[in-house]
Amino acid sequence: MKTTFIRLLTACLLFSNSVFAQMPPVVPIWDANKVTLGLHKVAADIYAIIPATAGEETTKGIPQATTGGFIVGDKGVLLIEVMMTKRLYDQEVKLIRSVTDKPIIYAVNTSDHGDHCFSNYLLPLSTRIIQNEFAKENLSKNYNGIKAFMVSLFGTGRGIENTVFRPADIVIPKNSNLKVDMGGGKIVELLNISPAQSQADLFVWMPNQKVFWAGNPFIAESPAIPWLFDGVFLEPVANLRKVYDFLPDDAIIIPGHGRITNKAGIKYTIDYVEELKKEVEMAVDKGLTLEQTKATVTMKAYDKGYVLFHWLHDNYNLPNAYKDISAGKHR
Repeated sequence: MKTTFIRLLTACLLFSNSVFAQMPPVVPIWDANKVTLGLHKVAADIYAIIPATAGEETTKGIPQATTGGFIVGDKGVLLIEVMMTKRLYDQEVKLIRSVTDKPIIYAVNTSDHGDHCFSNYLLPLSTRIIQNEFAKENLSKNYNGIKAFMVSLFGTGRGIENTVFRPADIVIPKNSNLKVDMGGGKIVELLNISPAQSQADLFVWMPNQKVFWAGNPFIAESPAIPWLFDGVFLEPVANLRKVYDFLPDDAIIIPGHGRITNKAGIKYTIDYVEELKKEVEMAVDKGLTLEQTKATVTMKAYDKGYVLFHWLHDNYNLPNAYKDISAGKHR
């Protein structure tokens, strides 16, 4: 209980202090009032839902809206991500109804960030919502704080303020998984390998079809870098590597905010965090302060035009790396 309280308190402090203290260069990061979602069939009865701009803009470093998808099973649909607002949720449902009339029997949220879960309240009451265990706890205790966080990054008047908390029905504890058999060989594995971006991460893997929904940990291809603003670094680096290594080379990867790619397409995230770890370790070994490390570890080779590079690298990724690595050195 004490551990849970500390985690919740930490999450609240992060939302109220860390993220709000340093705002991104562009707000909204993407505009929920303008996003158009498109449907992409990736295998029989398996679909990705991708922002219409992702194909052209992902590799230009322009942040993209949330991706998702759904699987049509024998008895109904398993939906991945419900999106941030009613406008986007309605688009998702329309895309589902373009291929099936079966009911949505499961909805999976891969994060407690609102763009992945805030439209849960619009789902039919019969739909069973599945989350990471920490995500449910954090949303139940801090929904209004998370809502304020989302408004700060994605703007007012986008429908975020109208959302209402609805708790998950099924939760998956850390280092656990759940298999959902949708019939016809469509086994869906829900993996709580967290933190890979945050304590609330959940990955979706279909081993028979080799389709993987990566969520926020693998946010997009190059030049995007990860958003490690939840106060930890070393554990996400290890978990990102763990996830990357288990994926086969021919897996179909649906990143959290980008176009459909493959295993090679998400390698940039691994390369960035491991290089950051190496360079910060060297800085700490030399006895550099955080400010000196910021001046030294600029990672210019990875600054390839991602709009949010400096916001994330300078304010969150590097300081969190420095904190974790320094703490380990002084234990």
